[in-house]
Amino acid sequence: MKANADLDLIVYGATGYTGRLVAEVLARQYGPGSGVRWGMAGRNAARLSEVRAAIGAPPDTPLVVADADVPEQLAAMVDRTRAVITTVGPYQLYGDRLIEACAARGTDYLDLSGEPTWMAQTIAAHDATARASGARLVHSCGFDSIPFELGVHFCQETARTRLGTHVSRVKGRVRAVRGGLSGGTAASGMATRSAIQKNPALMAVLTDPFALTPGFKGPPQPPAGAPMHDPDLGADVVPFLMAAINTKNIHRSNFLMGHPWGTDFQYDEMSVVVPGTPTDFTALLAGAPKPGEGPSEAERASGSYDLLFIGIAADGRQVRVSVRGDLDPGYGSTAKMLAEAAVCLVKESPDVPGGVWTPGAAMRGRLIARLQANAGLSFTVES
Repeated sequence: MKANADLDLIVYGATGYTGRLVAEVLARQYGPGSGVRWGMAGRNAARLSEVRAAIGAPPDTPLVVADADVPEQLAAMVDRTRAVITTVGPYQLYGDRLIEACAARGTDYLDLSGEPTWMAQTIAAHDATARASGARLVHSCGFDSIPFELGVHFCQETARTRLGTHVSRVKGRVRAVRGGLSGGTAASGMATRSAIQKNPALMAVLTDPFALTPGFKGPPQPPAGAPMHDPDLGADVVPFLMAAINTKNIHRSNFLMGHPWGTDFQYDEMSVVVPGTPTDFTALLAGAPKPGEGPSEAERASGSYDLLFIGIAADGRQVRVSVRGDLDPGYGSTAKMLAEAAVCLVKESPDVPGGVWTPGAAMRGRLIARLQANAGLSFTVES
């Protein structure tokens, strides 16, 4: 990580819908005197100035004009800050130059990517460079996959406390989701499908739970691709759209930490069928907002989610923990998680070396503490 820079954080894409939400979180939570120096970046200075005023940020909040197609501007932005938060996706279309610049110049990087084919490519292309430069490159800092990845981490820590050991299997169960997909998530899904059509070999990455753990292949994972009855819940469960990316990030987290949950660890993720309670995003793909658009403040405030994690030890003993969020997952909660992950990385994680990370493996309990204090998430032991 960089020891010194003019700014701690720059929000790249601050004039877009999600970037503006992230900047608004920073303006509200980290104003003058907070010790966090942050700025806003985008292609248009006038639009940046308009957004700064609209969100109530201090009038001296730095504005940085940077276009990914202008290498000199991108380099100047990256050099000015300790970390870049980017909401400009789909990342496989618009993210290559920025992550390459951060890796080469020792600048931390955080995004909202849920694009496993692109993430696998960035690990191959930039992990060694980032290790050498000290840049911490952190993907998936929103609803995919922070509450799931940290939910498993919290479940494992609870098992160590209560059972005296890690658990070899965790079931992730989505009990309720209120609020739909973000336009960026939908656009990323379409971009991934397009990439696979051009290169069918990428389908192997999409279907492999260990696609983000180069050099390691774990055991077969529990089936999660069809509706079934879950005897541990006494309820029916159905496939969850985001399980494909969450599962990969969870296995990468275990891999990066040196397999504290065992090399035989198994994870599956499904939605619980509760009549009258929405739990699955699949039907919402067609109705998702366009990139750059999103729900009203009232709609974001009316959203929430409730996730259950069941840890099962080799001898059959169990622990159960939950993760809940107080805003819609795709926008309101995601903006707060991304902002807090960035502050946690820069301000509280000097011990994390350079490389391509997951937020859970990099920040672990420190991030759980910040999310509970500042982002409306709760982590609860249920049994």
